Amino acid sequence: MTQVAPPSFPHRHLLGIEGLTRPEIEGLLDRADAAVDVSRQVEKKRNVLRGRTQINLFFEPSTRTQSSFELAGKRLGADVMNMSVASSSVKKGETLIDTAATLNAMRPDIIVVRHQSAGAVHLLARKVDCSVVNAGDGAHEHPTQALLDALTIRRNKGRIEGLQVAICGDVLHSRVARSNIISLQALGARVRVIGPTSLLPSGIARFGVEVFTDMREGLRDCDIVMMLRLQRERMNGSFVPSVKEYFRYYGLDGDKLALARPDALVMHPGPMNRGVEIASDIADGAQSLIREQVEMGVAVRMAVLEALASHLPNG
Repeated sequence: MTQVAPPSFPHRHLLGIEGLTRPEIEGLLDRADAAVDVSRQVEKKRNVLRGRTQINLFFEPSTRTQSSFELAGKRLGADVMNMSVASSSVKKGETLIDTAATLNAMRPDIIVVRHQSAGAVHLLARKVDCSVVNAGDGAHEHPTQALLDALTIRRNKGRIEGLQVAICGDVLHSRVARSNIISLQALGARVRVIGPTSLLPSGIARFGVEVFTDMREGLRDCDIVMMLRLQRERMNGSFVPSVKEYFRYYGLDGDKLALARPDALVMHPGPMNRGVEIASDIADGAQSLIREQVEMGVAVRMAVLEALASHLPNG
């Protein structure tokens, strides 16, 4: 009997960056590098997921992430269904477990889930027979965003090891920040977080990051400046005095960026609030990687779906 080589990605789900080893993260980035080449060809279709069904189950709206997963699935040949939760029975009181059972009965191969509650994706993964991808759960994790950020940095800097990365702004409510801290540190970067005390989680220093409340001080000698969206929809109460005040102290403009390294690059997971987290001339300037991040998003999601495909039953 012929020996089948073990899959290079050993997990059936991608629920977070936490728990992945450095070789596993790098393996996904290598796959994504190859997917960038596929996406830039005239013929973008591959047959990795031909005959497979992918359901995008979004309990929170996200045009960018959902369309990126849809495009990734279709480029790999999957039949992709976007499930509009706003008009579904979940709004009529159906529990997440009921939804999982209903979806499971449809026999999908991969479910991509975004949910407003941390841990919801892990719960759903335990209740279905297929592979599950976390597209963001509450303020917990957003693994594919961290992977696309790492890919963007690696392609532009040639490495991640030894780089100084500043993650700035609303760290408290950000699943992007959490996933990026875990992945960038696993890949050998030194990470700083910068923000007002009201937007920094208590005990954030336990993650091994340097913490700054003064943005000018925190940006000194940084190679990458990663801005975060001010997530007002997750805020109960007032976390910042005013948008104008926030931009003055924590918005990225030319003066503050000049304190980072001369070849520093600027990132933002989007959607941006221009004039709140970042000045328009910086967002659209020569040091900005923001548009490239969008392209890398499709490639990374193709890589993740392809990696999980090796675990799908063929019977």
